[in-house]
Amino acid sequence: MKLGLAFLVSGVLLIACETQETKTVQFEQWVTTADKLMLLEKVTLPYSSGDTSTVAVISIDSTKQFQSIDGFGYALTGGSAMLLHTKLTKAQRDSLFKELFHSSGIGISYLRVSIGASDLDEFVFSYDDLPNGKTDPALSTFNLSYDTLHLIPILKEILSINPNIKLMGSPWSPPVWMKTNQNAKGGSLKPEFYNAYARYFVKYIQAMAKEGIALDAITLQNEPENPNNTPSLLMTAEEQALFVKKNLGPAFMEANLSTKIIVFDHNCDHPEYPIAVLNDAEANPFIDGSAFHLYLGEIEALSQVHDADPTKNIYFTEQWTSGKGDFGGDLQWHTKNLIIGAARNWSRTVLEWNLAADQNFNPHTENGGCDICQGALTIGDTITRNVSYYIIAHASKFVPSGSTRIESSVVQSLPNVAFITPQGKKALIVMNESDTVKPLVVQHHNNKTNHSLPALSVSTIVWK
Repeated sequence: MKLGLAFLVSGVLLIACETQETKTVQFEQWVTTADKLMLLEKVTLPYSSGDTSTVAVISIDSTKQFQSIDGFGYALTGGSAMLLHTKLTKAQRDSLFKELFHSSGIGISYLRVSIGASDLDEFVFSYDDLPNGKTDPALSTFNLSYDTLHLIPILKEILSINPNIKLMGSPWSPPVWMKTNQNAKGGSLKPEFYNAYARYFVKYIQAMAKEGIALDAITLQNEPENPNNTPSLLMTAEEQALFVKKNLGPAFMEANLSTKIIVFDHNCDHPEYPIAVLNDAEANPFIDGSAFHLYLGEIEALSQVHDADPTKNIYFTEQWTSGKGDFGGDLQWHTKNLIIGAARNWSRTVLEWNLAADQNFNPHTENGGCDICQGALTIGDTITRNVSYYIIAHASKFVPSGSTRIESSVVQSLPNVAFITPQGKKALIVMNESDTVKPLVVQHHNNKTNHSLPALSVSTIVWK
């Protein structure tokens, strides 16, 4: 005896069948479409054993496991924190943060914050700003500065909802008195201040810890090959290796810090940069791994770096969506290259840039701050959820920290990646790149189910 079920969801006919001969396995499908008719919309499908001979099949093998996942999330810039703190009431933030960070919502599990100002702060600052011509190698005036007004209070509210969320810190620039050009934009770190800058990182991590905020990791420098942001800093591979082995690594060891040290934090067009740092035998033991962006290059560079030293971890830490972009195009590109591509190439994180901006893409610094970076949220008279909200949510809601990537077959026009969670649930994220509806069978050992993938859509399919 065979029972058939058919139902219509947003114009897409979904068919499922069940037989008495096989156990029932409950599959859930969540869909976002390029035309926004479906936005993380849930469809529930039961077990199916219909004829699948002419339908694309994605086979899942949970016995073949790859990297552990630390999390999916965003940069919580100083500007994002300021908007959340000043434009929303405490009650509004409580509701929003539960949606964003609690497991009952989209379960964001990783955030990146700037060490000092990023280009999406209202203005440039560091934790040891001095009058022109002054220096402070003892860091006697170090303080958390502007972060105490908005970022730290917002982080404490987030931690009250998700105390296990992981945080990464990245500097855009050291204090200007440490730099060759005495300017927030560009320049290099003076060798005579390597030791002071290492202790600057230590003081930052310790000061945040006193606020109850633990840093899982730091990167040495955001985009060390880009001197055009305000703030920014140039740092070569040789300089990163020297700084780590002679200053930062020993300083972390002396302070007994467990915060991970991550190198590079820039584009995929220069995999030779992190490989060169990792190849330094003295620096290597202090380094946890390498971080990447994808404004240039190909995502497969992550595997190239992983293969050069498989003992070191890979992280994807930044990609922005433009306020002038197209929802459907951004949904497809970011999901294919980052959620799927970065994960298939060993990344433990996928982080979008950034969590929140206003309707004019503010705040940002002058003369080098991004003026068209769209937040996952637009904070105005209302809260608007933009494309990167859905890009990340398709992973963060279903793939918590501690999950593991598992084997899933490559199927033409249906890019995909699969995970198993600490609770034993399986999650498949799959795209339909074509402009027509695609039938799909998902097969995991003896269980399989029929799905219908809307045109130009992203689906997350979960089961246990």
